[in-house]
Order: sequence, then structure tokens, then C-alpha cells
Amino acid sequence: MDNLPKQKVGIVSCSGEELPEGTVSRLAALRVLHELRPHETVTLCLPLFLAGGESERAFARVHPTITVDGCDLRCAARATAMYPAAPAASIVVNDLVAERGLGKPEGRRRLNEAGRQAVDATATRVAALVDELLDRTTDSSPGEGVSGR
Repeated sequence: MDNLPKQKVGIVSCSGEELPEGTVSRLAALRVLHELRPHETVTLCLPLFLAGGESERAFARVHPTITVDGCDLRCAARATAMYPAAPAASIVVNDLVAERGLGKPEGRRRLNEAGRQAVDATATRVAALVDELLDRTTDSSPGEGVSGR
């Protein structure tokens, strides 16, 4: 049993450059990938996924994915659902900001304080969802990890 490959969760982040929430999506995904859950997650490139990247699509066919969208257009979630299957969980930054009562993120290259708080909240939510999908006990606070699917 020890020879079985470890299950991973793919994170598909918004590519929106025109909105601060797109920056929040990307920074939160990177925080999960590099700091919070580095051994449990991989990133899937949304543009490559859409362009027909077979390794991206193959991963999403056999592993759960979490999409992190900046706005209600939900481009990452819709694109993921078009090819292999619907994401296992989805987060929309605008919804999370409203749910948490955070201020509006501003700045696309340098986020304001509200944007930095949104990155923290989004990364925490994604990490909790990773734990949930991998059936792990989380070390996050109660109420974290509620799936947005």
C-alpha cells in the first residue's frame, strides 16, 4: 500500500488581470501551493487547460480540482467543467469578501489592506477545502472549509 501514488488536489486560479480579485485569486493559490499545502496541491494553468494541454486535462480527469475565481463570471470553474469534469469545489473571491465583511480589494499590482486580507481568507478557505477533499483533519478555525460548489 505504501507504493500507491499520493492523491493531490489541483488548483485552477482565475487569470483575470483586469480586476484586483483576479490578483487575489492568483496570490491565494500560490500561498496554498508554496506555504499552506505544498505537498498536497499542484497548480493547473487555466490558459494551457483551455488551449488543450493534455497533461492539465488528464490531471483534472483523475484528481479533484478547486477553482478560485475572482468574480461572478467564474471563468476557471466554467472552463474546468467544460473539459474533464466539474471542479470538486469552487470559490469566488467576491463572495468570500462579502461573506467575511472585508473591504473591497483594490490595486492590481499592489493590493490594498483589504486585498491582502482577501488573499489570507481565500488561501485559508482553499487549504481547508484541500483537507476536506483529502479527508484530512484541518488545523483551521471552525467554519473554515465550507465548500462553495
